[in-house]
Amino acid sequence: MAMADFKSVFPEFEGEDKLIAAAKHISRELSSNKGLTDEARRILINLGTQLSSISLTDETKSEKVCEIKMIENQLDSVEEKVRIWETDQSMIWDSGMDEFDEYLDAAEEARKLTLRLESLSLNQDEGGDEKNELQRKSYDILQTTMDRLEEEFKYILVQSSQPFEPEHMSFRSSEEDTLDESSMNSFGDDSVEESLQRDSLSRISDELIVDLVNPDVIPELRSIVNLMFNSKYDRECIQAYTNVRKDALDECLFILEMEKLSIEDVIRAEWGSLNSKIRRWIRAMKIFVRVYLASEKLLCDQIFGELGSISSVCFVELSKTSMLQLLNFAEAMSIGPQKPEKLIRIIDMYEVLADLIPEIEAFYVEESGSSITMECHEVLSRLGDCVKVTFVEFKNAIASNHSANPISGGGIHPLTRYVMNYLRTLTDYSETLNFLFKNIDEEVDQFTILSPESSPTFREEEKRIRLSPLAQNLMSVSEVLEGNLESRSKLYKDVSLQHFFLMNNIYYMTQKVKGSELRPIFGDGWIRHHNWKFQHHEMDYQRASWGPILSLLKDEGIQNPGSNSVSKIVLKERFRSFYLAFEEIYRTQSAWIIPDAELREDLRISTSLRVIQAYRTFEGRHSTHISDKYIKYNANDLENYLLDLFEGSPKTLHCPSRR
Repeated sequence: MAMADFKSVFPEFEGEDKLIAAAKHISRELSSNKGLTDEARRILINLGTQLSSISLTDETKSEKVCEIKMIENQLDSVEEKVRIWETDQSMIWDSGMDEFDEYLDAAEEARKLTLRLESLSLNQDEGGDEKNELQRKSYDILQTTMDRLEEEFKYILVQSSQPFEPEHMSFRSSEEDTLDESSMNSFGDDSVEESLQRDSLSRISDELIVDLVNPDVIPELRSIVNLMFNSKYDRECIQAYTNVRKDALDECLFILEMEKLSIEDVIRAEWGSLNSKIRRWIRAMKIFVRVYLASEKLLCDQIFGELGSISSVCFVELSKTSMLQLLNFAEAMSIGPQKPEKLIRIIDMYEVLADLIPEIEAFYVEESGSSITMECHEVLSRLGDCVKVTFVEFKNAIASNHSANPISGGGIHPLTRYVMNYLRTLTDYSETLNFLFKNIDEEVDQFTILSPESSPTFREEEKRIRLSPLAQNLMSVSEVLEGNLESRSKLYKDVSLQHFFLMNNIYYMTQKVKGSELRPIFGDGWIRHHNWKFQHHEMDYQRASWGPILSLLKDEGIQNPGSNSVSKIVLKERFRSFYLAFEEIYRTQSAWIIPDAELREDLRISTSLRVIQAYRTFEGRHSTHISDKYIKYNANDLENYLLDLFEGSPKTLHCPSRR
């Protein structure tokens, strides 16, 4: 039987019934017909293919419909769990770990369902509209869970933060030993020697890292981070973390007493206040970098370490503001007025920053942190320039420090004390200053030292000694000081007091060098030369003070004219003049002062040897020529009176009881 059109063969059937009747007819024909033509076979094969295609399409459509339904049911379940907490204003974290883990699971389920929906490709006939609706719903649920987890993340970070206690760090109080040299006029205060001592700011152990957040919550924080990153909410996660930790860093600086100051605030500040702020900055920098930043970096690595460079990005973002706040203060100090009293504190700041830069660079190795390390180096360079300029200003201030009135008693001038103590303190910074000074005056690489043999008295060639940059500059300061003292000595009308003043001050300078770390810097040649100088002034003092009075104890001019006999009238006048001159010297020089006990005793002894020996000889030689009643003082009296000299307390002689 030939294949005919179904409609003509089965006119009484419609739709699916027609297909069924045709299929039964074909089945009967195939069972009765054992052989098929090629054409019949081809048509039947095509029919089979069409039937298979219709079957697969129906099965796929059915599977996708089932999957959409299953996702819908799962999404409804997740939504129900999420909505429970949306109506509750309390924090999930406070309800215990079971509740928290359940919410994390729900959020993870929402993420996975969203991904499944995104992977489904359905046309409208296959349920595409239902899929799109579910996808919008899944996005909303995922957004809700991410918002909630962001809040929980911040809450856990804050609630689990552990107190930072810098008072347990091994630093001295920032308020101790505050310098108060507001100007060069304060040179020589009794407190200068102590106040100029370098701070004993001890180094914190490199291993001193603290837990800024309770270690027990790190796994939960890491779980939130991983979930938010997997859900493509990485920016929100980073922002939440950096905001919380920025606040923590601000709190740390507050605890360390670091104020937010503008450059104008720093420049306008009084030195006493500024000095305290510098000390706090030095302390804060060490604790902040070596303890707090190190601990903060560890925390970032613990929470974000599995995400590659994200940890470094977070660390840079959260710490940049605080680091720049600290660096801005140092920069303000470097560009403010270069007053001499600031020099030592600026060197302290330079050394601290130079010491910390390798550690800071280790924290900011990524490109994102390069701006911070560059700023550190720029501020360090400016601090170094400030040290050099301030040192020059220090020297200029010494040269220009003048007064119209001399200090009483010819003692050690306050400027001498201040400068020598200042120089001694600078030796604590020898390595730093040698580095900074090596280019301060490149055309001067040697300094001339005069030894006693090369002084004008001995007229020998000067010795030229190769010196370090620090030695060159410290010696140049001492030269300026000596020049200043020479000018000040001219304020005394009494020539002997001029030499007495210079003797006192040069001796003090020499002793300061001999007895301190200045000795290897200045060298023995400088010491020998200045020993010679103060001894030279001592001899000049002796000549100016005692030369005229000792001339009265010479025999020239006491003989009667035309004979070798002694004129008793002249002799009595000599003794009377001697006593008057001695009493005047006693009255005057008992008010003069030699602070150094050894120098005071040496000068008394040398004076006594000259004066008492001359007096005893003259008196003994003429004891037969003059009555005892004209001998007002004997040698022992005078010797005892000389012991009252140079004590800084004016006295007057009274006639002693006679023998």
